[in-house]
Amino acid sequence: MIPATLLTLIENQPDAQRAVVWLREQATAYAQKPTNAQFYRVFTAMPRFTGKAPVVVSEAVKQELEQLRPGFQLIDWTLDRLARVWWLGQYPTTDRAAYVKSIGELFRSAEMHELVALYSALPVLAFPEDWRFQATEGIRSNIADVQTAIMLHNPYPAGQFDEAAWNQMVLKAFFTDKDVSQITGLHARHNPRLTATLRDYAAERRAAGRSVSDHLTALVGH
Repeated sequence: MIPATLLTLIENQPDAQRAVVWLREQATAYAQKPTNAQFYRVFTAMPRFTGKAPVVVSEAVKQELEQLRPGFQLIDWTLDRLARVWWLGQYPTTDRAAYVKSIGELFRSAEMHELVALYSALPVLAFPEDWRFQATEGIRSNIADVQTAIMLHNPYPAGQFDEAAWNQMVLKAFFTDKDVSQITGLHARHNPRLTATLRDYAAERRAAGRSVSDHLTALVGH
């Protein structure tokens, strides 16, 4: 399962022994008395106990994650981000309404780094269809790191967005100068309406004397 793989990855990080001990202690305490107050407290406190070192992911782990959740990649993740995504996997999924309400509350109250972790976790959160609106709200935000967490190396949009939401995301990725080549499913989800939208966007840039990216040209050509 994904949480077990993520915990093993945490355990294999350099100098993560203290973090692993703390995470296991919190997981045991939460399993014995699962309250939202404790769940939120651990999620918020994570960086103080894990640090923010870059995560090293072996090829074996990459392949394992790909088998468990195709397209799920940990590109440029930090240890606190990884640990937060793992921690989200500890929340019980027996009550769908309670799960969506409680995780949704985290989205509403989170600061930027917490939001990045939450949006990074979209591919592995339970009840994926319940997070579509939340994901489109994140794309509308003006927080570049949040946009990146949703748009790039993330299989959730390709799997869950309808055509209009997908097209809007791709257009905003171009508009905000994201590396669109890293959008999971970019070519598989290409469609005539997106072609027309991107052609209009390219024409506007040319009319304003601005350059048009090679990725945009290639995608419209596609």
